Amino acid sequence: MGMDSEVNTSTAVAEYGGKSAFTQLEHNIVAGYLITAGVISLSSNIVVLLMFVKFKELRTATNSIIINLAFTDIGVAGIGYPMSAASDIHGSWKFGYTGCQIYAALNIFFGMASIGLLTVVAIDRYLTICRPDIGQKMTVRSYNLLIAAAWLNAVFWSSMPVVGWAGYAPDPTGATCTINWRHNDASFISYTMTVIAVNFVLPLSIMFYCYYHVSVTVKRTRASNCLDSVNVDWSDQMDVTKMSVVMILMFLVAWSPYSLVCLWASFGDPGSIPASMAIIAPLFAKSSTFYNPCIYVVANRKFRRAIIGMIRCQTRQRITINTQVPMTMSQQPLTQ
Repeated sequence: MGMDSEVNTSTAVAEYGGKSAFTQLEHNIVAGYLITAGVISLSSNIVVLLMFVKFKELRTATNSIIINLAFTDIGVAGIGYPMSAASDIHGSWKFGYTGCQIYAALNIFFGMASIGLLTVVAIDRYLTICRPDIGQKMTVRSYNLLIAAAWLNAVFWSSMPVVGWAGYAPDPTGATCTINWRHNDASFISYTMTVIAVNFVLPLSIMFYCYYHVSVTVKRTRASNCLDSVNVDWSDQMDVTKMSVVMILMFLVAWSPYSLVCLWASFGDPGSIPASMAIIAPLFAKSSTFYNPCIYVVANRKFRRAIIGMIRCQTRQRITINTQVPMTMSQQPLTQ
């Protein structure tokens, strides 16, 4: 038993700082991308947070979820990108075993939190548009509980590899750490299958269910020409819903490659996974950190007006957007 423990420990240590599957030029290209993406992501998400600070009308229950999403993006951009870029410049992982565990856990944590928060957005859209009888009963406390559940779910799943269910280790590029899919034992397979089921398939199923019923409700309401009689600001709700749908689609694009790599490693030969795919998959997953702020601005008129107001240094009162019909809780400022 003691001999096996020593062998496992030495094997684990050998994985850090070992030979990379990439050339130094390729590492430098990846580092350049990470630095650029990190700067764009940090600056754009900080601008999003400043918008919420400056314009009180943006601080609604629904947008409180967006605020939390911005924090997940800042977490990846502020911690994940710099450590990975530094390792790429170095040519191999340079922060040792402990740094690898922290880096991988935080990246999985922020990724899982982002998935959970996008699911909360979908539920909010469903309750607001399809079940206003329930949506109008939602309180700030209700939204806070849903947001807290997303964060706690992320804490649980990101900490499991640290305590022994699967594990974290450098990937074949040697310059970043992730779930150790190169050792596809029973622990890795059970963890990966559970995570994909709970944090990918289930959230996507909930999102598709919610947005399908949202689209059906909108079409039915438009066909009956009774939009104006419904107790919902439809212009604003459609903006928020379009923004949410685009975020879900981009989430699918971002996380599908990573899920495919994990499935390949679980049911195939991990050694047959191309090094290029091994690095592209996590880069795709991280990409949401800088395109989410673009989606907020492009798909939502309130966000566009707020960002224009900030650029022009306008006062808050000059771009205030007043709603002419009663609002559901998801649109009301967070005052309680």
